[in-house]
Amino acid sequence: MARTGVSRRGFLQAATLAGAATMGWMPSIRIGRVSSRATTPPPPQFPDGIALYQQAYENWSGEIRIPDVWTAAPRSAEEVAEIANWARGRGWTVRPKGCSHGWSPLLLPGDSTGEGSLLVDTTRHLTRVAIDPDGSPATVTAQTGVAMGALLDSLGAMGLGFTTTPALGDVTLGGILAVDGHGTAIPASGEFPLPGKGYGSICNAVLSLTAVVADDQSVYRPRTFRRDDPGIQPLLTHAGRAFITEATLQVGPDVNLRCRSFFDITADDLFATPAQAGPESFQAWVEDSGRVEAIWFPFTAVPWLKVWSPAPERPWLSVPLSAPYAYTFTNWVTPDQAGFIDRLVTGDVSDTPVFQNLEMAAVGSGLILTGTWDIWGPSRFSTLYVKPTTLRLAENGYAVLTRRNNIQRVVSEYCAAYKDLILQYQGRGQYPMNGPVEIRVTGLNQAGEVLLPGALEPQLSALSPRHDQPDWDCAVWLDALTFPGTPGADTFKTELEAWILGNYTGDYAGVRAEWSKGWGYTGRGAWTSAGFLETTLPDSFGAGWNAALAAMDRYDPARIFSNPFLDRLMPAAAIPAG
Repeated sequence: MARTGVSRRGFLQAATLAGAATMGWMPSIRIGRVSSRATTPPPPQFPDGIALYQQAYENWSGEIRIPDVWTAAPRSAEEVAEIANWARGRGWTVRPKGCSHGWSPLLLPGDSTGEGSLLVDTTRHLTRVAIDPDGSPATVTAQTGVAMGALLDSLGAMGLGFTTTPALGDVTLGGILAVDGHGTAIPASGEFPLPGKGYGSICNAVLSLTAVVADDQSVYRPRTFRRDDPGIQPLLTHAGRAFITEATLQVGPDVNLRCRSFFDITADDLFATPAQAGPESFQAWVEDSGRVEAIWFPFTAVPWLKVWSPAPERPWLSVPLSAPYAYTFTNWVTPDQAGFIDRLVTGDVSDTPVFQNLEMAAVGSGLILTGTWDIWGPSRFSTLYVKPTTLRLAENGYAVLTRRNNIQRVVSEYCAAYKDLILQYQGRGQYPMNGPVEIRVTGLNQAGEVLLPGALEPQLSALSPRHDQPDWDCAVWLDALTFPGTPGADTFKTELEAWILGNYTGDYAGVRAEWSKGWGYTGRGAWTSAGFLETTLPDSFGAGWNAALAAMDRYDPARIFSNPFLDRLMPAAAIPAG
């Protein structure tokens, strides 16, 4: 195969992946406002008493890197409001920053220099947690800079938790609420939710939240919204268009989960058509346990299937856990991965099929060598498994809303289309995808799971129910991963996205974007399709889209909680804001 060069940016993205996987995630160098090392003048007349410094910003995959962004670290919601009022008078924007574990340009676009944008780091001070275990339901009130791992530890110490959470602990509560963070779970056959717990995303557990919003005189102040207040609906998932400082969430009894990993079930059996599906089909595992994730590397015959099941007592074959992140073999760069990256940066991806089979073989051997193919313990130990040192790949992401009995059809059609597409590319000597497909299933954000009378649904959550399709009761999450800078990846994802949007339609299913991931593809990359940004995505939320945008205009008339990408995606509402 003739080698195809990649761009300098693509080269740098790929070349740093191996090093990034062995270093701390968050940029550590801070340059104070009076330092001679500052590369640009500090924000003018910035409020005294609030920490201000320059620091690099980098998103999870390294595709967005800005070396010198002015960053503030407020100590309270009142100081966030003080920053907001400062920015309103000076034409700056304010971007709430957590752990930066995201792909999409919701915080800052990739072409930004950071000029005129102030990052507000919530992780330094806005981390307070208070738990009320005796309420009905039990609740936790947490500031939005707290990391999910720390929050789960605090809850676990009180015997409390959520049904499911994202797989990483190094993401803030604020980040999760912004992008609709979720795990994988629907009720198993015959299972009913425990009090205070549900099967949607974390935002559906919110009982109230505090946001910094403008009053009638356009002065920004902290304001608390209850879950039965219509004003909360656009804030429960806001895609970076608001600044939440605190939230109170319902929680329920923590449970022990057994997580079994299978690496001997073929893709043909797991992703079989509904007519051919047997006892090892994806749907069968979902019905049995409700909590399933499939990780399937292209050009391999056997996926990595993880199945979690409630288990009050430890099964005698299961290894007990005393901490999260059991799959230690996923948290370093192997020689095979390093060698593939070396070849990738020259444009040589011809050994992708061999590399993918080595990746899956490493999963199987890693599970055996670490004894983690059957583990058991508190839910937070087995459901947290992605660390900052995990190899960082570029991801697209979509939620396919449908009926529960359609899960196998959704998964089967997607995997068949994905396989057909990669084989078409292989026939042309091209290998644009070199990471796995990830498939999970969740329930929708049903207001009935919220133990507060009159609770309302989020408007911009991918899991908001479709009221024109009341029998749709779940979402299948479809992600496809590849190394940043891989030749042809954007064209491949453009074709894959077009297939997804064209296939899951009508009474069968509907598609929404996963906020934190890649979507809206053209050959120029993610988030570049005018049709997706201006029509497809808004239409997927129905009337809730314009209603949410109108509310955000009202809460933030100066649009200080925005950026050029969000200004395009969420322009001034098409309906009056009153």
